[in-house]
Amino acid sequence: MPQYILFHKPYGVLSQFTPEDGARSLAEFDLPPGVYPAGRLDKDSEGLLLLTDDGPLIEQLLHPRHQKPKTYWVLVERLPDAAALEKMRAGLRIEDYTTLPCQVQLLEPQPAVAPRDPPVRVRKSVQDFWLAITVVEGKNRQVRKMTAAIGHPTLRLQRRSIANLELGDLAPGQWKSIARADIHWGVDAADTPADRTTAGGVAVRYRSPGERTRGAPPGGDRRGAGSAGRNDAGSARTGDGKRNGKGSGNGGRNAAPTRQPGSWFTSKK
Repeated sequence: MPQYILFHKPYGVLSQFTPEDGARSLAEFDLPPGVYPAGRLDKDSEGLLLLTDDGPLIEQLLHPRHQKPKTYWVLVERLPDAAALEKMRAGLRIEDYTTLPCQVQLLEPQPAVAPRDPPVRVRKSVQDFWLAITVVEGKNRQVRKMTAAIGHPTLRLQRRSIANLELGDLAPGQWKSIARADIHWGVDAADTPADRTTAGGVAVRYRSPGERTRGAPPGGDRRGAGSAGRNDAGSARTGDGKRNGKGSGNGGRNAAPTRQPGSWFTSKK
């Protein structure tokens, strides 16, 4: 039976089970064997990470054709004015692409977020503010680049939700199991339209029931239960070429079936 795990990834932890360059990895959190991240968060980002061994669900989540809104709490330097926030909502030119419209608002009242370890740098002469930003894309470090583009660098970034899944009160490093029925992408309900928008007008594309993405395997092939895509605000890596070593020194993970994460899905973001 497929497993579905919600995990609060702490700051400084890679979204993979294989340590790299001395950084911490998911291997230290006693997660169930056989699961892989459905998407990524960069090492210096925190918050909600979904892990599962359900390959078709991962493909559905990661494929850019099937956009899912993801919400972040973002601590930025100084208070953005209304014009700056409107620029972000309308779409920003970043490097060689223009971001899709997004939702952004100042969190009022400002949330009481637990301190980070290590703490963010503090300048007595500059006040920091938390924004809530909802995007449906997954470009490399996109949210950080968006706030920088309006002149308000990101100091801390925490993913709070992926579609209907919420971080809630999970503490950093904690995880919990959920059922497939708790995940609502809009693909299981017969009355869900194929194309819709979020409350703020952000366009979202859901796969219709029974529709199979071009290039994806039939439903029974779950080899792709891997971390194949870029995350919404984090790493630019595609796939995890070292994941076959996931079992090494990790309390029996070698007993899990060998998988090739991302073998049938390649992010084009």
